[in-house]
Amino acid sequence: MSFKLTRDFIDNIRQAVRQGDVHIIESILVELHPADIAEIFESIDAHESKFILDLLEEELAAEVLTELEEDARERLLKIMSSKEIAEQLEQIDSDDAADILGELSEEIQQQVISQMEDEDIASEVVDLLNYDEDTAGGLMQKEIIKARLTWTVLRCVAELRRQAENVEKVYTIYVVDDKDRLVGFLSLKKLLFAKPKALVEDLFSSKKIISVKASEDKSAVANVMRKYNLESVPVIDLQGKLIGRITIDDIIDVIQEEAEKDYQMASGISGNIEARSSIFKISRARLPWLIIALFGGLLGTQVIKSFEPQIEMNAMLAIYITLIPAMAGNVGVQSSAIVVQGLANNTLRTDDLRNRLTKEIAVAMLNGLVCSSIVFILNYVFYKDINLGITVSVALLTVILQASIMGTIIPLGLNRIKIDPALATGPFITTMNDVVGLFIYFSISILLYT
Repeated sequence: MSFKLTRDFIDNIRQAVRQGDVHIIESILVELHPADIAEIFESIDAHESKFILDLLEEELAAEVLTELEEDARERLLKIMSSKEIAEQLEQIDSDDAADILGELSEEIQQQVISQMEDEDIASEVVDLLNYDEDTAGGLMQKEIIKARLTWTVLRCVAELRRQAENVEKVYTIYVVDDKDRLVGFLSLKKLLFAKPKALVEDLFSSKKIISVKASEDKSAVANVMRKYNLESVPVIDLQGKLIGRITIDDIIDVIQEEAEKDYQMASGISGNIEARSSIFKISRARLPWLIIALFGGLLGTQVIKSFEPQIEMNAMLAIYITLIPAMAGNVGVQSSAIVVQGLANNTLRTDDLRNRLTKEIAVAMLNGLVCSSIVFILNYVFYKDINLGITVSVALLTVILQASIMGTIIPLGLNRIKIDPALATGPFITTMNDVVGLFIYFSISILLYT
């Protein structure tokens, strides 16, 4: 049964902390998952969280720390000593430890590393800090299970038992040569049924080796794991040496982060913003796009002003001023959203422009004809004005075609010049299509009314 956090639950926890009632706190938390405890920590203050954290077993406390949202963890780490942080980091996977350590200042990082008793773990964490957080190296963990080609089955089993002490989940046994280069994988079933003196080189498989380089972008890693349905993927350096692995739980986090970032960008929010972020931070992320939309709106008013004589000649043109830009914006966002989605899941390439454009124009033409026909019929029913109906219908069809084309070209172009194409689904393309749509509408009215 899933845990549901309620206000009464939080009040009971807080009261128990204030009273220092360790027994009640332990009885409440004993059955909870680390993620549930992390959710509790995010609803109480840092000092209350610290009190509870000190009551937990070391392993559980470390897991809770990894499950916390970044802001809540930052508040908690600020009141923990470097020794306490070091003790927690020694209990978790190296990639999680590096992520947490990377959130601290360089001065605190040095203090924490110097307090870590296990030099091997400290070395691994420091090594991971050298990789960019957006690359495979920044995602990987050093804890892996590997076997050498020259080992016998007997030695292999003994070595794997020793290695497995530091590995929480065993997905794959990687096989390396004498220079630590990845050469294949070893089936656990083959290992269990093989003769004790058989060599690993006679048992391993070198076919279909799927790996990623440490320098590869994390989104590329996510696409590889999604495409091949992998639970983990080995990470190699430029020489082909096995240096770590990336597990599915880390990739799920990457996919979620990318989705959240794209959603925020499509909504006109730049930067990583959460509900708990400060007013200033939220405003700073939203304001640039609001200003762009503001200037776009002002530009739209100038377009309307420049066609003021046409509006004076036929005031009925003003009726559809809001319809044209609204349809242009909606169509542009629809088209760009499909392209952005295709680029994100790697099902659409930037060199696929011709096919994408052809299909988008066909869809736009069909949709445009339907919408234009509806507008023409309704206009005739209510206003009996054939010329106005033709003007609006032709303008609407043209605007839908234009918005579809721009909604396809812009994200592909942004992607090609290494700018996040999600920008094209937000205020940027909506504002542009509003202005262009108005210009097309009034230009067509001039052609048909003069």
